[in-house]
Amino acid sequence: MSDTANKLNITPNGGTVYTLQLNPSSLKHTFNIQYSNPCDDKQAAGSLAKKLSFSHYDSETLTFDALFDSTGVTESANAQIKTKIDGLKKSVYKYDGSYHEPQPVNIVWGALDFDGRLTTMSVDYTLFDTSGIPLRAKVSLGFKGYMTLKEQEAVKKANSPDLTHIIEFKSGDTLPLLCSQVYKDSSFYIDVARANNLVNTRLIKPGTKIYFPPLI
Repeated sequence: MSDTANKLNITPNGGTVYTLQLNPSSLKHTFNIQYSNPCDDKQAAGSLAKKLSFSHYDSETLTFDALFDSTGVTESANAQIKTKIDGLKKSVYKYDGSYHEPQPVNIVWGALDFDGRLTTMSVDYTLFDTSGIPLRAKVSLGFKGYMTLKEQEAVKKANSPDLTHIIEFKSGDTLPLLCSQVYKDSSFYIDVARANNLVNTRLIKPGTKIYFPPLI
């Protein structure tokens, strides 16, 4: 098995795999559920706790620290710290002009297989040479889980209503606006653009029929 296969790999959608120099010593994978209280803050007399009704799942989150070293202590320490961090930044942070936002990434290591978007990236330089060139750094990364329309269809298949729509694009419309009307979430416009083979969502001609897949 190659060394790359044993390392944590980050792959942006449609991009090149980025392999961490050193695997993280720990990962934090968080799952949250939101509940609503139909009675607001009121609690029935004699009850031990308020009744909670399921509202929705929050996106999963993943956080970890990536360590970089160019002192020669570790293998593959020949590249400068800045070069290594720039490569990571390009994979998780770079703005994609085709979709007008950074791309989601797939993070794989051992049993972990996580799809998400970067929410935070901070760099802590911990060692420098005499000229001020960084030799070691710790990069703290935070990601929020991301699912495509097809993946959400599979998750919601048993319960979701049929939301199949074909809408004629009109002057003044935007794809995020239509997605907000159909799905109550404008972020699905990327998936709808792909489903309709739209290269540039800002150049949709009035009269174009747009297909909105069902979330079932």
